[in-house]
Amino acid sequence: MASLRSTRASTAVMRLKDRSNNLPYSLVNTADGRFYLVLTNAAGDNDKLNEPLELDAFVAFVNSIGKQAPKKASKLDIAFEAKLRNKL
Repeated sequence: MASLRSTRASTAVMRLKDRSNNLPYSLVNTADGRFYLVLTNAAGDNDKLNEPLELDAFVAFVNSIGKQAPKKASKLDIAFEAKLRNKL
């Protein structure tokens, strides 16, 4: 179960790196199962960006940083949404 938790957290950090042009963000997992985010500065030191958080709170925190990627939508999704708007 712990590996699934860290996979979800590390995936959130990887998405953050992609959104931020690969800034050196890292995930730290504490002994009590909480997570926090660090950013390596130019001097090579790690700046702690938050207090240790539970998984859901950590993922929400990471997702709140930076510009979000636009959601992908197929032509069918767009047409369906347009049809719904026209009915209202």
